Amino acid sequence: MTETTTNSSAMIEADGLSKFYGPFAAAREISFQVNKGELVAFLGPNGAGKSTTMKMLTGYLAPSEGVARIAGHDMFRDRIAGSQRLGYLPENGPLYPDMTPHSLLRFFADARGMATDYKNTRIEAVIELCDLKSVVHKAISKLSKGFRQRVGMAQALLHEPDVLILDEPTAGLDPNQIREVRNTMRKLGETKTILLSTHILQEVEAMASRVIMINEGRKVFEGTVAELKLVKGDLSDAFHKLTGAAV
Repeated sequence: MTETTTNSSAMIEADGLSKFYGPFAAAREISFQVNKGELVAFLGPNGAGKSTTMKMLTGYLAPSEGVARIAGHDMFRDRIAGSQRLGYLPENGPLYPDMTPHSLLRFFADARGMATDYKNTRIEAVIELCDLKSVVHKAISKLSKGFRQRVGMAQALLHEPDVLILDEPTAGLDPNQIREVRNTMRKLGETKTILLSTHILQEVEAMASRVIMINEGRKVFEGTVAELKLVKGDLSDAFHKLTGAAV
């Protein structure tokens, strides 16, 4: 297993993470860390193992080998403590369609055992941050995909986590919706540590301090956006060269 040197400022750590399904390796010996205050892009073609790796980092999936840590907490052995520091937005995250954004946020706040005053303060704060005021009492089933993504983001932010793991937060959105979600992420990047999975290379260039790329379950690149461009001139060509896949 590949070892990663633990850094006191590391908020997300993958230490030799592997996940096997019989003979198939969805992820193999993936190691990296994201330090406090960084926004790091997590890239790779469909089926590369990005979502599997993210699920191991969040504790939703137990690794076959290796250790995932959030803010120093082993997400297999100490998941509850780690989850208190983590906000996770999965791709197409589950929402209850008959609820409104407000009732959904109250439900998750109660599930987390938030005190009444704190709960009300945080619900108001995330509604403001994610710009949900115009739809806060409308059924989620009636919302556009852009608004549903913002509801998912609000839920992930409700408990004031230090770390955000976002899996394709702009997938399937139109350009205006992408702009809105991107602006929200920029605000969050001022105070949070973020690992962002995306296929939109413009987002990477605009926001990411570093890039981690995987292909066929293995890490194939880690470095700055400028270093990635050195691979093949621009991000699209570099992506293709490293993964053998079209963007």
